[in-house]
Amino acid sequence: MPYAFSYFIPTRVFFGKDCLNNNYATLSSLGEKALIISGRKSAKACGAYDETVEVLNKLNIESVLYDQIEENPSFSSVQKAVEFGLENDADFVIGIGGGSPIDAAKAVAVLIANPFMKIEDLFDGDFDIALPIVAIPTTSGTGSEVTEFSVLNSPENRKKSFKSDVIFPDISFIDPKYTLNLSSELTITTACDALSHSIEGSLSLKSTILTDLYAAKAIELIKENLPKLVNSSSVLSEEEKYECRQALSLASMLGGMVISQTGTVLPHSFGYNMTTFYGLRHGVATIIFLPSVLRKAEKTNPEKLDIFKDSFKSVDKFDDFLEKLGVYKNIPKLSEKDLVDFSQFVAKSMHVSVTPGNITYEDIISIYKEVCG
Repeated sequence: MPYAFSYFIPTRVFFGKDCLNNNYATLSSLGEKALIISGRKSAKACGAYDETVEVLNKLNIESVLYDQIEENPSFSSVQKAVEFGLENDADFVIGIGGGSPIDAAKAVAVLIANPFMKIEDLFDGDFDIALPIVAIPTTSGTGSEVTEFSVLNSPENRKKSFKSDVIFPDISFIDPKYTLNLSSELTITTACDALSHSIEGSLSLKSTILTDLYAAKAIELIKENLPKLVNSSSVLSEEEKYECRQALSLASMLGGMVISQTGTVLPHSFGYNMTTFYGLRHGVATIIFLPSVLRKAEKTNPEKLDIFKDSFKSVDKFDDFLEKLGVYKNIPKLSEKDLVDFSQFVAKSMHVSVTPGNITYEDIISIYKEVCG
């Protein structure tokens, strides 16, 4: 089989325990004053914020903190962070946290570098510069530390994403120790996000031999390690716990590398409105639709499930895996209006063209009824 593909990720990645402390000198060339973007608690609770400030002090780099980014970052919180950064003359941005602070940091980096832009202009893609960006993830899910995507919540309460090569982080420090004390709920939903990225990337009609290799390893790592962490009957030593967390951090990064090339497919479109209007966490809101989409794809493009089946063997066994994780609990039932509105939204998404299965509007309604009936 002939292979032809392109591959581009400009992010310098440091992975492993104490990777920030061991490689902090790489920050010296980025600027003189850092704007640190985080949520209200997690960056400090896991130690990542204190370690970041400590290494910046060693380099005589000043820093200021904006710690008001919420889950699914709003336009308003991003705008406040931009104003704070401009007031303090920040010349590079550090995002610490899950996908929300890192995505917000990417938007802030563009808007500070282009002070005449409005937030709405981000989605036109008419910009070519951003402040340097550093990503320090404290969850294992979005892979935003290695992607060119940012997802924000509009005033209309809609998820809106933009992409640009200039928002690939310049440097990412991925230290699994920052994830050691995540709750079971957050561990599951973030790992489901990484698993969705990896399976969707392999399913995508834009997949390549290289993204399939990354996806296969990420799927394997999550399947083998996630149940150990969240199974109440598992008693893990500290070393075993770290190894599982390390595996999920690696899988999240690999999943991000996959979708940086392939993008996601239809389960993400299905899930967006479930998060926005029904409050389901993103990873769960996406993965609950994945089995239905896999079954559609299996009928028309069975070879696209080969990577997935290397680990899960069949869609039914994957369904059992998700059932044991508890992701099907408390799925809301859609109103008739939401069923129609959500289905129309999905049918218009760009995901349709890259998802195998020849999925129609009627199929979309059927999938929503199947999952949320």
